[in-house]
Amino acid sequence: MSGDHIRNTSAMWTSPRCGAETRRGTTCRAPAVHGKSRCRMHGGARKSGAPQGNQNARTHGAFTGDAVAERRQVREVLDDALKLLGELSSVAE
Repeated sequence: MSGDHIRNTSAMWTSPRCGAETRRGTTCRAPAVHGKSRCRMHGGARKSGAPQGNQNARTHGAFTGDAVAERRQVREVLDDALKLLGELSSVAE
């Protein structure tokens, strides 16, 4: 490239900027996607964001009080059964 070439970047610097907050706490300075207020990395891209009816946020109930109590009760029954089998095998010998 020649050293006397003047680069015209005024349109690039006057374009609207993304207003998302970064991890550092400052605002994102990337250019916003045309017709949107966010850049492609912060939600301006097509089909970005969580899907409808987000299944990732669904709760399964495995750690509710009832489920934990039921597992504890099953464990106690199995321990009693193992203890009884041990006693029966020692009597049979």
